[in-house]
Formats: sequence, C-alpha cells, structure tokens
Amino acid sequence: MAEELTPATPDESEEPIKQRKNGLYPGVSDELAENMKSGWADTELRDLEPIAQAAETAARRAALSARFPGERLVIPAGNLKTRSNDTEYAFRASVEYAYLTGNQTEDGVLVLEPTAGGHEATIYLLPRSDRENGEFWLDGQGELWVGRRHSLTEAGTLYGIPASDVRELTGALREATGPVRVVRGYDAGIEAALTDKVTAERDEELRVFLSESRLVKDEFEIGELQKAVDSTVRGFEDVVKVLDKAEATSERYIEGTFFLRARVEGNDVGYGTIAAAGPHACTLHWVRNDGAVRSGELLLLDAGVETHTYYTADVTRTLPVNGRFDEIQRKIYDAVYEAQEAGIAAVKPGAKYRDFHDAAQRVLAEKLVEWGLVEGPVERVLELGLQRRWTLHGTGHMLGMDVHDCAAARVEAYVDGTLEPGMCLTVEPGLYFQADDLTVPEEYRGIGVRIEDDILVTEDGNRNLSAALPRRSDEVEAWMASLKG
Repeated sequence: MAEELTPATPDESEEPIKQRKNGLYPGVSDELAENMKSGWADTELRDLEPIAQAAETAARRAALSARFPGERLVIPAGNLKTRSNDTEYAFRASVEYAYLTGNQTEDGVLVLEPTAGGHEATIYLLPRSDRENGEFWLDGQGELWVGRRHSLTEAGTLYGIPASDVRELTGALREATGPVRVVRGYDAGIEAALTDKVTAERDEELRVFLSESRLVKDEFEIGELQKAVDSTVRGFEDVVKVLDKAEATSERYIEGTFFLRARVEGNDVGYGTIAAAGPHACTLHWVRNDGAVRSGELLLLDAGVETHTYYTADVTRTLPVNGRFDEIQRKIYDAVYEAQEAGIAAVKPGAKYRDFHDAAQRVLAEKLVEWGLVEGPVERVLELGLQRRWTLHGTGHMLGMDVHDCAAARVEAYVDGTLEPGMCLTVEPGLYFQADDLTVPEEYRGIGVRIEDDILVTEDGNRNLSAALPRRSDEVEAWMASLKG
C-alpha cells in the first residue's frame, strides 16, 4: 500500500499536517500547496434521500428520550484502532450508536440535549476533508487516502438529524452543565471531557436500557435478519460445492469461501467463522481454521453474514465431508437434531426464555443415559448438570446487531424473562465427545455435532429464518448430493 503522512486526530485538525518520519518527500512547497487548493469540481450531493431505517431510528431516539428526561445523553461511535504501525482495523461503529442513528462513521457522536419537550438530537461528525489546509491529500484519513466523507449537510439529510462538526464537541462537553450520561468504552476523548460530570452507575443504566431496547425487533430489523440469513444459506451452499478443494488444502478454504459471500452480499462476517473439521468440532470456538479436512469426518461450520446495517445471522450445520454420515455420526447427529426440534418447539410468546434450553437439554440427557454414558435417572442428571460434560454450552442466545445481542440487559429481562413476538434467538444444542475423553467408547471420540438456527418469535409461535438449510440427516445428505452435482 502507498505511504501517507501521519494522520492528525480531530483535535489536531488546525495544526500543521505531520510528516511521516521516513517519507520520501521532505515537505510540501508553497507552490504545490497553493496548487492543490483549487481546480476541484463541486461534488456536493443534493439529491439524497433519508436512509431506509430513518423512521425506526427516530422512534428509538424518542424512546430513549422518554426514559431519561432532562438529561444530556452522549452516545459515541468509537474511533479507529491501530492494527499495526499506521494501519487500522476495519471500523465498526458501536452498536448503540448505529442503532440510534443508522450512521457507521468513525469518531461520530450522537448527543441528545434536554429540552422542555424532550430532547433535541445532534449527530457530530467529521466534515468533508479540508481543501485549504491540505488535509484531503496529506492526512492519512484524508479524502484522497480513504475516500470521501459526507458533508454535514448531506449527513443531516441521510440520517434525519442535524449534523455538526465533532471537532467542536469535546470543548462544548467540558463546559456543559446539568446531568449527563455517556455510553462508555468507545471514545476515550469524549469520556475524558465528561469525567467530572458522569458516574459509572448512571452510565450503566443507559447502557442497560439501550441493550434491552433491542430485545424486540421492529419490522426493519426482522427484514435485515432475514436478509443476513438468506446470504448465509448461500454461503453454506458455496462451501459444500468446494469441499474437495478444502480437502486438498485446509479449513481455511472453507473460511475463505464463506467470507467471499459475506463480503459480496453483506458488510462482513458477523463473527469469526468456525470451520471445524474432525476433532476440531469439539472446540466450541475454533477459529484458527488451519486444520485438515478429511473424507469420512464431520465438518462443523458455524458462520453468519452481517448485512450492511450490521444485522448478523448465526447458523451452524454439521456436515459429513464425503456427503454421507456413518453409523455413529448419524446416531449422534440425530440425537442433536431431536434436541433441537424440542428446543424450537418451546419457542413461543409467553414461554419462559429458559424453556427452549431446558427442552433441548432434557433430550440430550435422555440420550446420554440411554447410551450408558452417564447414570440416570434423567432428573438426577439434569439437577446435577452431569450432561454438561458433553453438551458444554447454553442452547442459544439473542441475535441482532451483535451475534450475542442484548448482552447488557438485566437478567430478569433476558435469561429470566418471557418471550415476546419480535424477539429473535438461536437454538443450537450440541454434543461434543473430546478426542481424549476416556469415559466414552472410542468410536465416539473426536466427534462434535452442533445444529443452529435463527428463530423469530411470532404472534402464534415461531418462524425459523434459516429453514432453507436442511437439518434432518437424510435431508442433509440429499442436499449435499444435489449441490455436488
């Protein structure tokens, strides 16, 4: 990649652009600097329409305003993070900020100023690169290096929120009076400006409220989740078609194949793809993906496409690499399928959140007792949690803009809560027999199976958003055969 000059931070925008220590140009002549200021066309975008979710983000801000009347609320997007020297990780705005604005720009901050009737929202952003001081071509984050930013006028139109220059915000916040809350952990500069005005307890209340706000999805969110799942289904199909190439290389071929679909149809993968072949399937979050893919073994693929609006799918299928389950693999797979069926059936409005987990775990405990791997009765096994040696994890979680969505919600609103229409969660039981587990027959060892689907709670039950991917063992085999031609 090309060399650039050292980026300036927003607060340094009026200072001279810094030179790279080992750059090939010693400086900028006055003549060149003057030349670069002029001769550029007007590129302001004047025919923009608001983003698709503008009405939804406005409603979310209204709910936030109603919850915290009379208080200034500050929600940052976050800043770029260095990956190595002067290169940065791809930026992903904080979920709280993106949920309330639809904007995904680094350094952005949403501020809700209290008014007599509620709040007045302002979105603080970096304006377009300055042509006068040379930032647009000399600064590492200038327009000619990383691309055009929207003007503040354009941003106001897109997001339905008046936009101001974020470089003026920290000074204003230092002078602010009255109660303030900030979402912590994303922007150290904003937090420093508010350090004597906020408390950890009050800020946590804000974070918890925003997390719980996402428990029930609106129609736009449900549409985005379905879009993410549909792309994910196509990504799984892509993988099945190239399993022979994965056998010739490694799990990385599977990871890369799915990633191509995620980047072409979405923003990214929603989390690190788990492409776990053979005994790696027994490692719950195997993301090294550097192992061999062998005929006769199983591939556990846990992956999800993230849409351009940050909503992610989270789907798992356990597939026989050669297209056919052997007897032991099918026995274990069918047990997990039966457990998942019980779990999905328990997802309905008015049910306790824990019901689907309990239903799935009961089936797995029954199988383990039936197979002689643990001493019954089943009630004893469940009471003592003895099945967990082989089931390991919970049976699911909320899904949305985070793969493990709403994580900051109160326990009584989430795990101890009640399902409502519009909630979206995963149902993902599994059985994992570690390669070194001497308590199970040798033929079980090294087999890991998980089946995971994304389930929307509806008015009359549930809808499996990922139903297009076969789950029953015979249907999986037929599907794989059809894709391999």
